[in-house]
Amino acid sequence: MADSHLEIERILAGDQKAFEAFIQRYQRLVSHIVFRMIANDEDRRDICQDVFIKIHQNLDGFRHESKMSTWIGRVAYNRCLNYLEKKKVPLYEDLCDEGETVDSVAAELQQPDEYAEYQERSAVLRREIDALPLPYRPIVTLYHLDEMTYQEIGDIMKLPEGTVKNYLFRARKLLKKRLTAKYQPEEL
Repeated sequence: MADSHLEIERILAGDQKAFEAFIQRYQRLVSHIVFRMIANDEDRRDICQDVFIKIHQNLDGFRHESKMSTWIGRVAYNRCLNYLEKKKVPLYEDLCDEGETVDSVAAELQQPDEYAEYQERSAVLRREIDALPLPYRPIVTLYHLDEMTYQEIGDIMKLPEGTVKNYLFRARKLLKKRLTAKYQPEEL
């Protein structure tokens, strides 16, 4: 807690490097939420920037009642909901996993054919996650990619913990059903 207090104080005092480090630390979380909810690439970038601007403007109001990541996730989620409500657009298409690079995957996979299989499975899974109803997409992403707890996800999405568990269960069940209907086990 003391570290986050000091970091916030430095940012509020105008320390640009502290804010840049802050953005680097939370950029993946914001991107995961925004990219799961917003389809248009330009809008995604704009919303991510808006989220960090809004965070900077309201950082002095952070009360440390929740984790910083939960508060930031809530800001990102609410910004996406506002955008979707205003635009009335169809929801989301993910193009890539944030933070994932060819080098990071290649380091884990030694053979080119393994890498190609990995890319193909990842693309299939992303497409199927994209096809899930809106409340399921960010929950699956926050739980599995950002390793957040049910409570943290509930705090971000303003849902009871039991609802988060239920939605995650339903999302997994729906994903399994869709995947087994479309693909043979050896393809997965």
